[in-house]
Amino acid sequence: MEEAPKQSYTPTEKNDIFNNEFLPHINSMYNFGYRLTFDQDDAKDLVQDTYLKAYRFIESFQQGTNAKAWLFRILKNSFINDYRKKTKEPSKVDYQEVETYYNSEEVDRQITPDLRVESLKDMIGDEISNALNSLDVDFRTVIILCDLEGFKYEEMAKILDIPIGTVRSRLHRARNLLKEKLSQHAKSMGYKNTEL
Repeated sequence: MEEAPKQSYTPTEKNDIFNNEFLPHINSMYNFGYRLTFDQDDAKDLVQDTYLKAYRFIESFQQGTNAKAWLFRILKNSFINDYRKKTKEPSKVDYQEVETYYNSEEVDRQITPDLRVESLKDMIGDEISNALNSLDVDFRTVIILCDLEGFKYEEMAKILDIPIGTVRSRLHRARNLLKEKLSQHAKSMGYKNTEL
């Protein structure tokens, strides 16, 4: 993939690009980060890292192109790099934290369920979210990019750094897997005709 020629921006132009083209996408970036990590703090860290990299390498951004796609690609690459790092690290245990917990009064306390979570857990929206979250990250990512964020196949191919044919086949497979998971849920809820 060929690199775009670097631009030369003044500090004012950099700030304008950052504020006007990058920051409006911060909510979408967080949602994408959360869908990848399933953790609010990790998603926030990922978004922060993405925006730091975006500002640092702002000269690589071509004004007039899709800023959202450019940011999504940075976020996706950061997620993959962090994931690889974490899978190579051995698990760490903070023995001080474990000791503090077992010496506290909390160890004997009965944990009560969060009633908000319990009352909402049977809603269909949660089932769609759970089915989506249970997909492999490659399949989950293409559904998020296409169906939730509205990217075109060409943009997705650039974000994911894969051929457009792979985008199409992965999206087709991801949608079928999601349909299968939701169909199983519908059957368990008593729906007879689950063919879509």
